Amino acid sequence: MDVVTAQAPVPASLEVSGLAFAYPDGHQALFGVDMTIGRGERVALLGPNGAGKTTLVLHLNGILTGGAGTVTVAGLPVGKKHMAEIRRRVGIVFQDPDDQLFMPTVREDVAFGPAAAGMRGPELEARVHKALSQVGMAEFADRPPHHLSFGQRRRVAVATVLAMEPEILVLDEPSSNLDPASRRELADILRSLDVTVLMVTHDLPYALELCPRALILSEGVIAADGPTGELLGDEDLMGAHRLELPFGFDPKTVKARTSG
Repeated sequence: MDVVTAQAPVPASLEVSGLAFAYPDGHQALFGVDMTIGRGERVALLGPNGAGKTTLVLHLNGILTGGAGTVTVAGLPVGKKHMAEIRRRVGIVFQDPDDQLFMPTVREDVAFGPAAAGMRGPELEARVHKALSQVGMAEFADRPPHHLSFGQRRRVAVATVLAMEPEILVLDEPSSNLDPASRRELADILRSLDVTVLMVTHDLPYALELCPRALILSEGVIAADGPTGELLGDEDLMGAHRLELPFGFDPKTVKARTSG
């Protein structure tokens, strides 16, 4: 008789439970956020200005701590004990790529994180090449970042995070200031990555294109969680949380191209 050994379930990429946070000036930004994101999911985080999106994101890799509730990344609680590993596993790509690019060449920017973690020699070179290849920028490795277009710099900023081989890629307004071609190129890249993605965006059509699931954060709590097309198509829900689609855009008529 064969004995079947039960395998332990794979932990979710991200689990947030009862997360509340107030700034030193007394402003309460989060009032008890609960959410779970499975491995490999692409999820959009939507919400009006002031909803608490940035505060929530800064808790995911321990930049902000000290409030109530818990954040767990791939089974590891966010806290001092695991902070170095948490910051490797949660890679944040900021809205302005120039906030992340500061070295003389693209290669050095992408190598910075792994090198700081102790990686050297051929292993480091291979890691840099892989990350740049993932975003289609390998041929620009020796170029100064400031000689690149804005869209190219954004792709290099993504590569600086991918070089750390993160569990979760957090993108802050990834489509902002991109021309249509750069926007499409970035979408193709994000669909190709084997990584969990949390995309913070006001660009609702981009959220529909890339993320099968969306969360609406409003007044410091998760107000809705569901298929992106269904949330965007709910006029009452959208209006209640100050979310507006572009003029003439009807999510019911758009087939989201979310597969890799």
